[in-house]
Amino acid sequence: MLHHHLTGPPDAPPLVLGPSLGTSAAVWAPLLPALSRRFRVLGFDLPGHGRSPAELLPSPEPGRTTVGDLASLVLALADHHGWERFHYAGISLGGAVGAHLAAHRPQRIASLALVCSSARFGPPEPWHERAALVRAEGTTPLLETSPGRWFASAAGADTPFARRLLADLAGADPAGYAACCDAVAGYDLRSALHRITAPTLVVGGSLDTATPPAHARELAAGIPVGRLRLLDCGHLAAESPRELEAALLSHLQQAATESGTRVPPAG
Repeated sequence: MLHHHLTGPPDAPPLVLGPSLGTSAAVWAPLLPALSRRFRVLGFDLPGHGRSPAELLPSPEPGRTTVGDLASLVLALADHHGWERFHYAGISLGGAVGAHLAAHRPQRIASLALVCSSARFGPPEPWHERAALVRAEGTTPLLETSPGRWFASAAGADTPFARRLLADLAGADPAGYAACCDAVAGYDLRSALHRITAPTLVVGGSLDTATPPAHARELAAGIPVGRLRLLDCGHLAAESPRELEAALLSHLQQAATESGTRVPPAG
């Protein structure tokens, strides 16, 4: 299975957190104290990222991996823990995994939060080019440009949190990272957004240059139950943890209440 960790009360509603391309479950670390007081939180690493081996991919050959493959690995985690339904929040590619599940396996998703994500991450060619570069040279060539894509400012890229995530990128398995690029390249959920019925929060970053606010607006407009919230942040919205935390907790509390699920009080 994907490497993962669990925090929070065992009897609390389950919440799965999906990371972005190039990072690990650590991208959610600033929000874990608040989220795990009220939910049973599962954070996972994508194949080839963190402590998840690239060998988990069913077809790691170039061009073969899909977002559906990644979603199946997440469902295997939920099945392992006996979770028929769970809340899901994901950043960027992690959000795409959740959106795929909500569109194709709606009975499994209690609520959905898409953070700085997209229904289509642009044309496939640049993603295939990045995959080829990483297969040839590893992730080192990405270390110079990623801070500008991930964070809203130079100061935001020079923090312990940012340095931890850049270390994750440096340590990513080239085969796993490239396969995830292939998944992004082939991802286009625009025609299936109307199938998402779970209460959905779409969070966009007003300073996000990787998935600008237009991507968030398209998601919110295409999902019948989608609500849009824009934050003053870059692509990795967890760099603004208090704002993202407040938006997520409000959304999750409302979704849990509407479904009749008991959520432990804060504190």
